[in-house]
This record gives sequence, structure tokens and C-alpha cells, in this order.
Amino acid sequence: MTTQRTIAVIGLGYVGLPVAMAFGERYCTIAYDVSLSRISELKQGFDRTGEVLKQALVQSKVVFTNDIDFLRKADFYIVAVPTPIDESKQPVLQILLEASRSVGRVLKAGDIVVYESTVYPGVTEEECVPMLEDASGLKSNRDFSVGYSPERINPGDSEHGFTEITKVVAAQNQAALSIITEVYGSVVKAGVFAAASIKVAEAAKVIENTQRDLNIALVNELALIFNRLGIDSQDVLAAARTKWNFMHFSPGVVGGHCIGVDPYYLTYKALKVGYTPEVILAGRRINDRMGEFIVQHAVKRLTELGQHLEDTRVTVLGLTFKDNVPDLRNSRVVDIIEGLRSYGLQVQVHDPMITDHQAQSELGVSLTSWTDLRPAHCVVIAVAHERYRSGGWKTIKDLLTTDPCLVVDVKGCLDRENIPENVTLWRL
Repeated sequence: MTTQRTIAVIGLGYVGLPVAMAFGERYCTIAYDVSLSRISELKQGFDRTGEVLKQALVQSKVVFTNDIDFLRKADFYIVAVPTPIDESKQPVLQILLEASRSVGRVLKAGDIVVYESTVYPGVTEEECVPMLEDASGLKSNRDFSVGYSPERINPGDSEHGFTEITKVVAAQNQAALSIITEVYGSVVKAGVFAAASIKVAEAAKVIENTQRDLNIALVNELALIFNRLGIDSQDVLAAARTKWNFMHFSPGVVGGHCIGVDPYYLTYKALKVGYTPEVILAGRRINDRMGEFIVQHAVKRLTELGQHLEDTRVTVLGLTFKDNVPDLRNSRVVDIIEGLRSYGLQVQVHDPMITDHQAQSELGVSLTSWTDLRPAHCVVIAVAHERYRSGGWKTIKDLLTTDPCLVVDVKGCLDRENIPENVTLWRL
């Protein structure tokens, strides 16, 4: 019976914590993370990701621990650790494999291990299973079973939470698939979809975000073209969206732990089997260059306004990879900041979602508090946090000097009807 199972969730980031909280409503659930500070915060009711409220943490029966031996009490393991890329855009599986070895050390006959981390097709069975077997001394598909259920967590999205999104599941054998389907189905209200195989489920995950990446790359390339034509891309998209089947995507910088990463997992595997992806990598190149394009356009406009670059101050609003989310992973706003500084501009950065310590430790960027921001000749709205969006032109105008100024609205937050005098607005 699923009600008798003990669930262990390994990795308590944006994916693992919501998963643990959901299962904790029905099962005895152990939530494990190697970070002692993360465990301490969660025990005190604080979630640095902002995904789970203090009251929910305090009232939850989930057991938070960084003691791997405590996991021996579980019989159903869910691995939800990060799978990033390195500077060469190559998959980094070290964290996933270390987590597999840790689980293997506490694994017992009859247990089930399900992976939720994003990987390319084949990783679960070809890379993780050998780690589990080696550490446990047990044999997969005989002594224990393995499954895969790709995460679909969308940080900052209160409407589409873990239990409200259809869960794809897959397993090595039918018996394990039945159990995994039953366990997930008991907490996921949206239902469960059984994929044909683990590799199919792995592939489905990477193409979900690859598709989004390519759609954004298309509108980014359109923005590059329309800029040369002297047409506002936001106007073009607004007109095109009146057709019922035109998909709604907006231009911008593409970062984060999913869209900016997952396509490289797929292309890595494609190259391994002898196929050189063309469309996917072309889309990635376009999206990775958008920061450079924004910088070049800002510099050009400032020069046209008569600004001497070495005497020009720029305020960049927003550093996280996504609106209203305190997540800095793979933020491409850094490309804008570094690009502006390469031209000799003085750059100050503000973001209300994170601390200066976070910004410096994770990205090497210093933040300036709102009250300490000095009047700037240019403001770049890189991330549409609610504070910037709701403040409108009044908030932005207060950040500018009295000289002719430039506002670069990357996210299309500002209206064009109330542009202040002496301000030039450019939208991506």
C-alpha cells in the first residue's frame, strides 16, 4: 500500500522542496540536503527560494536532515539535485552522480529510486544505475528498481504548482511503474502520464525547454531584424497575437536553470551519437548574444545623445534570471553589466529580490541599495520585478539625471504615452 511508504527527497532546491512538502501531506517524508545552512533555515521556517511560506514549513511534518544515514528509513527515494552546465556548455553530472552514490549507500532490497533531475536520454540507466549498484552491492531491476519523473517546477508560479502539473513517470519494469504511478498519483491532482520508457521521459523533459528556447530565439531574431527596419518589435508582436494560433513569446535575455541549460544536454547527446544539431544550436547562439546586442544598442543611443561614455552612469534594474524570483542561476543580465563596463561606463545594479551577499558570492556583482543609487544617464530595466513595473515612469524618472537620458526597456514594462521630457525610450 502506498500509505505505508516512507518517502525520501534528496536535494531541497526549487524542485526538491515543493516535492517534499507535497508528499509530506500524505506520507512520512524525509527531506535531505547536503547543505547544513539550508537544513537549518528550513527547520526555522525560512525558504530562501521564496517558494514555500513559513507557516507551511512550521506546520509540516516533513523531517529535514543532512544526515544521510537517516535515509535508511525510506523505501521510495526521489533525487532532485541540480544538473548544470560548465563554461564550455557541457553537462555537469557530478552532483547527480554523488547523490546516486549517497543513495546507494543506504539502499535496501525492494526500494525504488526515482530521478527528477533534468538529464539527456540515457543518464538514468547508463550513469546513475551503475553508481547505485556499486555503492549498494545490489542489482538493479532485481533487488531494487529505478524510475524517472522529469521535474516541471516553474519558480514563482503559484498557479502551476507541483500538484497542479501533469506528472510524467517511467520505470525499468511494469511492477515499478505501477508503484511509481500510484505514489505520484496519490499527491498530484493533475494526474500522471506513463511514458514508454525512461529514455523517452528523459527526452520529453529536455525538449519541453528546448522548444521554448527556440521560440524565444525566433522572436529575438525578429527583434534584431525589426530594429534595423526601425520597427518596434513589441508593436509587431501585439498585432500578430490577434491571430488565434499565434504563440505568445517575447524577446529578451534567456537565462535560468532550464531554458538556457537543457538544450545543451540534448545537443551533447546528439553529438555523441553522430548528429550535429543545427536549429537548436542556432537558437542557443541567438539567445546567448542578446545581452551583447542590448549593450551595443544602448551605447549607440547614448553616443547619439552626446554622452561621453567614460562620464556616463548606468543603472541596471534586476539581476535575477526571472521576474519576481530570487534565483540567480545562469542569469544573463551579467552579460549586459559586463558589456556596459567594457565600454568604460559606470554601472550600478539594483535588485530587491536578493541580497548583496548573494549577488557577490554567486555572480561576483555588487548591488547598490535603492537609496544609494546615484542619478544615472541611462536606466536598463533588465528584469521586470513588480517594484519596477508598478512604479512606472515615476519610479524610473527619479533614477535619472536632468540631462538627456536613455531608458532601455528590455521587458517592455513602460508605456510610450507618458515618456518624460529629455528621455529617449528604447524597447527590445
